[in-house]
Amino acid sequence: MDYVPANIDQLRELTGNHLVQAILPIIFGVLLAVPLAQLARQNRSLAGIMLTGSSILYTIPSLAMFVFLPLILGTSILSMVNVVVALTIYAIALLMRSTVDALNSIDDGVRQAAVAMGYRPLRRFLTVDLPLSVPVLIAGVRVISVTNIATVSVGALIGVPSLGRLFTDGLTRNYPEQIAVGIIFTLLLALVLDLLLVLLERLLTPWTRPTKASEADDVALDARTVAA
Repeated sequence: MDYVPANIDQLRELTGNHLVQAILPIIFGVLLAVPLAQLARQNRSLAGIMLTGSSILYTIPSLAMFVFLPLILGTSILSMVNVVVALTIYAIALLMRSTVDALNSIDDGVRQAAVAMGYRPLRRFLTVDLPLSVPVLIAGVRVISVTNIATVSVGALIGVPSLGRLFTDGLTRNYPEQIAVGIIFTLLLALVLDLLLVLLERLLTPWTRPTKASEADDVALDARTVAA
């Protein structure tokens, strides 16, 4: 218990670095995976190549990716850019298939109704297809958020600052309390980020929340069932 107050400045810095390396790939991954998934949905021959390629990319070990990317990007091996780029690639790989499935699950009648109302393809995608796919999309993002929080720690093995440094330093110094603090902080970050994504889903999908009228109808139905 004495470790946290004695090292609060270091913990604050490492937590901030950890969050940056975990959250930025989620944002970039969504921004890139959604249009790629739409492109794959519209082109079946291209879809097979893109989905297979994304699956192959996800099989690359994270540590190997962190070491290999500086050779391509020209960055320092200690740069957080390597971790962000690597986790963005993994995020796209995970989101591609789930986003394609989400877009394919939308009822064609809804799309046809939007076309009948004069919606052009881009407007229909942004205002009809994308909002209806949010629940499935957020579900995929929640998986990625937990994965990122855990994988960022691997970067500490090559010197990239994150909460993973508590694991490497604690192991080197035979300091189990430091390792325990790293585990607790990592778990808390994963929990907080997951709760924020749940809240974001509720804000983006207000039509999924029960209204007072529907709740009243449910109560009335239960009352009639009991009376019967």
